[in-house]
Amino acid sequence: MSRFTVTRSNLGDQELVVLVDADADREVRIARRGATVLSIVTCPPEARCDIADGFRDEKELLAHKGSRFAIMAPFANRVNDARYTFEGKSYDLQPGAVGADRAIRHGFLRGELFDIQREHANDDHASVTLFSAAIRPGAHPGYPFALDVSVAFTLDEKGLTVEAKTRNVGDHAAPTFFGWHPYFRLSDNPIEGWELQVPADTVIATGTDFIPVPGTRAWQALDKAERWVDFRKPRAIGDAALNHTYADLQLDADGRARTRLRDPKSGSGIAVWQERGVMLVFTSDTAERDARKSVALEPMECMADAFNRDDCTPQVTLPPAQERRFVCGVEFDR
Repeated sequence: MSRFTVTRSNLGDQELVVLVDADADREVRIARRGATVLSIVTCPPEARCDIADGFRDEKELLAHKGSRFAIMAPFANRVNDARYTFEGKSYDLQPGAVGADRAIRHGFLRGELFDIQREHANDDHASVTLFSAAIRPGAHPGYPFALDVSVAFTLDEKGLTVEAKTRNVGDHAAPTFFGWHPYFRLSDNPIEGWELQVPADTVIATGTDFIPVPGTRAWQALDKAERWVDFRKPRAIGDAALNHTYADLQLDADGRARTRLRDPKSGSGIAVWQERGVMLVFTSDTAERDARKSVALEPMECMADAFNRDDCTPQVTLPPAQERRFVCGVEFDR
């Protein structure tokens, strides 16, 4: 029998794919609904060290409040006033909506049922690739573009890798970028004592609505920023209320930028890595449940409202018949 296996399970009526590392007593449960990670168990079942603060039951998964472990495509986080302009044409993602109802976040795939495209297991890893063709003209107001999105989850001895591929299958260029929205709960100890390190030189300045301010003013050097947002060196989160995007990430020798989170009391720790893009850190102060019980570390290709920013246009524009790849992951450290 191989060290790694791929099995099936259920959460109510929702089908799950389970990646298992038998030697290390690790298990990752992923729902086909939204390609949503539900749990990441990193120690024997009797101890139940689940570092993922995911949806707990079918009701939560279907409602998807809090976007826990959401696959964010074709945009991550907010689009200002749910409107954008692309190649000279204006679009409205919430036609007819007014006031607070004009808010839109995290793309279109959270509630979609992904197909299982491929699965594989051997002594080195277990993986599953989930696929969606749900983004099509007419399916979502204000987005008349056609995208195929696949997300491969791979569990190996080091951790979990997430590889997203977005292909433009339409006739015109499309605005699109990818993000992942995992929440981590390292222990039941207060997050104020957890240590955070973000290897960034820049923090993105936003308004009270968390929309980045216009132009180059959005890029604020951490040397000149307020100290409470500066986590270049590991330090306790304390009473910082973070919903901040960090940019100009510094890469390690292997080409990965690692954002580290650790609970010194329990010894539990992780590193969320990415090869490019930005990192949004959210201390879950406004979470629907269990506020400030977990920390979201969100690797993204671009900052929020990228559809409305000239400085992001090259990153979000995907020509027809072209594919873009974004890779990130979680390394376990116990």
